[in-house]
Amino acid sequence: MFSRNRLKRLFTPAPMSLKLAATSLTRTLWSGGSRKRSPKVNGACCVTLRGHDGTKERSGCSGSSGGASVGDVQPRSEPPLRDTTPTHAAAAAVAAGQRAEEPAGAPGVTGARRRASTTATAPVDQKSYLWARYSDLRRLVHELIPPGACKSLNSSAIYANNEVSLAEVDIYGFDYDYTLALYSNALNTMIYNTARDFLIEHFKYPEGILSYDYIPNFAARGLHYDIQKGLLMKIDAFHYIQSGTVYRGLKPVPDEEVLKLYGGTYHIPLQQDSGFYGKGPKVKQFMDIFSIPEMTLLAVANDFFITNDIDYDPVHLSKDVSEAIGMVHLKGFMYKWIMQDLDKFILRGEETDAVLHRLASHGKKLFLITNSPFSFVDKGMTHMVGKEWRDFFDVIIVQADKPHFFTDCVKPFRRLDGNGDLRWEKISSLDKGHIYKQGNLFDFLRLTGWRGSKVLYFGDHLYSDLADLMLRHGWRTGAIVPELEHETKVVSTDRYALSLTWLQALTGLMERLQMHRDPNSKQVLDEWQKEREELRVMTKNLFNPQFGSIFRTCHNPTYFSRRLSRFSDLYMASLSCLLNYDLSHTFYPRRTPLQHEAPLWMDQLCTGCMKTPFLEEMAQIR
Repeated sequence: MFSRNRLKRLFTPAPMSLKLAATSLTRTLWSGGSRKRSPKVNGACCVTLRGHDGTKERSGCSGSSGGASVGDVQPRSEPPLRDTTPTHAAAAAVAAGQRAEEPAGAPGVTGARRRASTTATAPVDQKSYLWARYSDLRRLVHELIPPGACKSLNSSAIYANNEVSLAEVDIYGFDYDYTLALYSNALNTMIYNTARDFLIEHFKYPEGILSYDYIPNFAARGLHYDIQKGLLMKIDAFHYIQSGTVYRGLKPVPDEEVLKLYGGTYHIPLQQDSGFYGKGPKVKQFMDIFSIPEMTLLAVANDFFITNDIDYDPVHLSKDVSEAIGMVHLKGFMYKWIMQDLDKFILRGEETDAVLHRLASHGKKLFLITNSPFSFVDKGMTHMVGKEWRDFFDVIIVQADKPHFFTDCVKPFRRLDGNGDLRWEKISSLDKGHIYKQGNLFDFLRLTGWRGSKVLYFGDHLYSDLADLMLRHGWRTGAIVPELEHETKVVSTDRYALSLTWLQALTGLMERLQMHRDPNSKQVLDEWQKEREELRVMTKNLFNPQFGSIFRTCHNPTYFSRRLSRFSDLYMASLSCLLNYDLSHTFYPRRTPLQHEAPLWMDQLCTGCMKTPFLEEMAQIR
């Protein structure tokens, strides 16, 4: 096992410049040396490249994040490595110090060389040749990923979409719900049950819906709902529906039917897709954690009508369910439940207390902007932090009416007295120790002078909390994504790591050998395609059997993931992740290759295996 310092020395090029080192490494990768397993470093899988003379030229690591690696056959559009799985003849040629011939049609090989290599390396039996390549590659993948090799992901890490230096941040702002206060899953059940009862009592829906209990883990954040068709689905960053993730009620819709419903395509046109705040005219996106009970109730009600062959209008159903969910919040039921049993519903309050103490002790200014009422916030913060919680904050704003708070220039601030009653004085300053209601960001900026990248605001809703701050005002933003805890656990399992690596390798193999189009070869490629689809379904189901990961649709990012990278500089599972970092820490995003760029970068080789902090290494910061 290499030490970190030894690993850095191994990956740091000797005195030549970084540019020359990168050029040298790229040339080595393209020259197709033989490969030898190296020890794993920090849970990553390492490969040593050897030149044709047998001397070591460079080592590289493949982490568990699914990025490009030395040992993988590269996915489409990335410059592939030369044969990572040579035939026995090619292997013998390499051992003899000769250049191994490329197979016909290999990328980067001229027409003359393609024809020459066909006779030199391709067996007469194309089917046997393809399966030999398949077997060699599969064996290589299993050797590269030994059991327990990919457990380096840490759910307590902070992940960067943009470079952020905490040393430059003087002011920290927070939302309340699912940011300062994290809630247990029991809250989702309560919201669902109460909204279901409203649907029956207030909107006169059939009582048969009462037979449907809340289904934990059915829905996932970031899904889209086709209001007119009554379909719940997952859409990728390019507005394409992921096959196998369309549900009418509680049952999946066959892909063939989905194609018919959308005119022979999986694409959702921009004008139909959800608008900027996720509320399009025909398709709605569910972006906050509170929306999970709403998606489940929509699915349940649709299922009841379909199962009982009752005619209904999906548009009316969508509107009624949305109003029933809204009544739970507007009538104060959710606030009442939480305030009556704080221990049951509020999680990890001591971590929120630790974060606020740490920031305040370092002289940082803190503020709170929330849509929740003061009495509710006061009860929860007193439970987590203590009666003097207001002393931590320089400005406190409740019932802010986000996202309109960030775009409205008219609505004024109003001050609340000690009893929570509204005062009538004109607000000319925002003073510490006072509570303010409503208002707008433009007055907030004018009265505080807090502008630009010295402000870092945390929230869980990408649209209501973060989008306008990022795009209009240049604040730094941090997204709270509790789902990261589950997702990183899945990604760190041996089953996922091995399946994903083999999926990528198989995809690369299919891309490189697709020029074999005789009947026998086509039969083999069809079998590989079937296996590829089965691997995709299996890896999806590890996250959520219905909709998979909230971050990926097969190989593409989800629409949610696209918005996450657009509207947040940082993202993390909870606010307590800040405790793992010094307040002068700089977060650097990984430089992942674009499709037209070389598959490896020097910064990935030097730091990729050590990118995620480890709790034991960060313990001294707490």
